[in-house]
Amino acid sequence: MSLFWSVELLTSPNKLDFDIIPHAMPLPKRKRIRTFMLLFCIVTFATFLFSYTFRDPSLYFFKYAFRLPDNLFSKGACACRRCMAEPEDDPWFTERFNLSIHPLMTSGNSLLSDDTFKWWQWLQAESHPANYTEVVEELFQVIPDEALYADGSPERCRTCAVVGNSGNLKGSQYGDLIDSTDIIIRMNQAPTAGFEEDVGSRTTHHVMYPESSVDLDNTTHLVLIPFKTLDLQWIISALTTGTIKHTYVPVTSRIKANKDMVLIYSPTFFKYVYETWLDSHGRYPSTGFLTLLFAIHICDKVSVFGFGADQFGNWHHYWEENHLAGAFRHTGVHDGDYEYNVTLLLADKHKIQMFKGR
Repeated sequence: MSLFWSVELLTSPNKLDFDIIPHAMPLPKRKRIRTFMLLFCIVTFATFLFSYTFRDPSLYFFKYAFRLPDNLFSKGACACRRCMAEPEDDPWFTERFNLSIHPLMTSGNSLLSDDTFKWWQWLQAESHPANYTEVVEELFQVIPDEALYADGSPERCRTCAVVGNSGNLKGSQYGDLIDSTDIIIRMNQAPTAGFEEDVGSRTTHHVMYPESSVDLDNTTHLVLIPFKTLDLQWIISALTTGTIKHTYVPVTSRIKANKDMVLIYSPTFFKYVYETWLDSHGRYPSTGFLTLLFAIHICDKVSVFGFGADQFGNWHHYWEENHLAGAFRHTGVHDGDYEYNVTLLLADKHKIQMFKGR
């Protein structure tokens, strides 16, 4: 049978419709053709939208709806679906985020302005500090003097997990997710043995200060947050002679750590976090907040675990019992509520992903 196409004018009391149908074709075949045409239109539209998303990644529909690989939607700054620094960022983040201030100290950026040095020495009231310049010179004879993590590129998608110590990690079963990231940062005591299912087993960077120091394995970076010149002297001593045994409290005189993987948190960056991100709330930032901002400045994608209270509103460490609730929220020097609100704001702006556990 020959197939002819015609336009039939279908009238109704309210409208005129033009319907293209095949002449003398059975109804089932018409339905199949109409179905095919509908599917063809859907596929064409989806293909157009998908290709448009590649040209203009400000459309994130596919990124968030289908969980596609990170490097599929590279914008150029990094290979993740969404990079830490986005061209369309809102003013609040843009005016704070400053990649020119590096989180880690090297001999090249160790010189402190008078204002920064005075503020830093004031943190723990070091009244008679040693000569800072001489201590820094000795420090970089013991540990490497390298500028790390300044290697951002369109090919890199560095994923990082910042693992806090909140009791909300208990029963969370985040272990495998944490261990799947490139960089895993823990802080202070943070045991993993016996808690692997919830907190993971890998650690690439462990943040501490002399009074919270723990031994590390040979593959983990020790990231020291110094609050005074004596802290820099302590890390030199702890890796060599073991002569310093007291700061303002007794401290571990020797520490097990790979001296070739020791990093020093920059006092300049420390002050930048306090003034720019916390608007000078509290006496100085907590270790957790300093660690979070460290990750934001070296990573392309940051996931945060173990921050905040548990589901019952208790504030305690995941290795402690609930009767110690409140043990680390109110320290007298940190504004925990302000820090947590800034952390939530970063999550709301899709700069970090918060995993709140149980």
